Amino acid sequence: MELAEPVRTPLPSSRETARTEEDGMLREDGVREVLARLQRGERIKAIARDLGVARNTVKRWQRLGGWRPRPSGPRPSQIDPYRLFVERRGPEVNWNGRVLHRELQTLGFAGTYQQVQRAIQPLRVDRAWATVATVRFETTPGQQAQVDFGQTRLWIGDRLEVIHIFVFTLGYSRRLWASAYPHERLSALLDGHERAFQHFGGVPLECLYDNPRTLVLGRREGRVLWHPVWEDFARRYGFTPRACQPYRAQTKGKVESGVKYVKRNALAGRRFASWDALNAWLQEWTVTVADQRVHGTTHERPIERFARETLTPLGSRSPYHYERVRLRRVPADALVAIAAARYSVPVEYVGTTVHVQESSRHYEIFHGGVCIARHAKSPRHAVVVDRAHYRGLLRAGGPAPTPRPPQWDPGYGDLGEVMVRDLALYAAVAEPGGAS
Repeated sequence: MELAEPVRTPLPSSRETARTEEDGMLREDGVREVLARLQRGERIKAIARDLGVARNTVKRWQRLGGWRPRPSGPRPSQIDPYRLFVERRGPEVNWNGRVLHRELQTLGFAGTYQQVQRAIQPLRVDRAWATVATVRFETTPGQQAQVDFGQTRLWIGDRLEVIHIFVFTLGYSRRLWASAYPHERLSALLDGHERAFQHFGGVPLECLYDNPRTLVLGRREGRVLWHPVWEDFARRYGFTPRACQPYRAQTKGKVESGVKYVKRNALAGRRFASWDALNAWLQEWTVTVADQRVHGTTHERPIERFARETLTPLGSRSPYHYERVRLRRVPADALVAIAAARYSVPVEYVGTTVHVQESSRHYEIFHGGVCIARHAKSPRHAVVVDRAHYRGLLRAGGPAPTPRPPQWDPGYGDLGEVMVRDLALYAAVAEPGGAS
């Protein structure tokens, strides 16, 4: 009668063993089997292969002579005496492990950079709330507006264009103004603000921005350096521009929500025949839809809450005059290059130098103080031609007219009857008194 082989319980790998011990399950039976097989003289390599463990694991159990539970609690580390310093210094250096490691070395720490990283990881996670938490800030009537651009892609005619949406949101009433531009340059910002002021009939005390490079030239000693044209514009309309702290764009969350609202509600799935049609729709939408909705935060309609806004009236201010002047020489094709596009001028100005004045939506081209061409702004690489500029050079269609042949070529044909005179007549005229 054959004896059945004893059933051997395979032990998990070292990784599984560690996980199992952390879960509180004891592997004492497996250790007993290893020790029993060692006592029978079996080779360590064979035991490790059969049980699916490393040879070092078998050797360790052989050295220990029996199963022992893993001690609970954190293991001692070289960084333990410095943990208080890490907790205090970490937030000041934004939990930068390299900086902390370097400073700890000056205090006598002899451990590695990886030890520092392991020490600050749980502290960094525990304090992650500080980078996202914010306090809702409500403004009083007429105090603040928040301004920002959003970007999307829309079909304008037969072209898929990148649209930059200017959104101006009043902080108290949440009433907004939106207009679309092909760019976010200074001219668009100036035009958008003036249109918003005219739409609302007044100006808030301050406007908040997310450090746009168009307006903010930098910071010095904690003070924002604004573009000089923008400072002049703000003084003219009597408001104070303010910039968010760097990397804290969430402090202007009202307009951030407004940008998303415009893109998802006003422009979703739309197509427009022209830029003018797009802006006409945005103006209609702000009045008929955005102003009439019940706002999720205030639980009031913006148009009703707007009645309590106390904006500074515009009065008799004339529009801000901003022009960017360029000099261009008119090439042979009468197409002046402006902002990577080309615009036509009358052909009689070929070879002359012209002045290009840029407004928010148009280019005006002057020569000698006279406006010789005016074009709406077009996308990059566009060619804008007014056929009237080429009058006399362009034909309506059909074959070119046959040119008139030369009439006075001395080497071709008879030039007509030539009077023939006797040479004696010329000799008589040459003599003294002959002319009489």
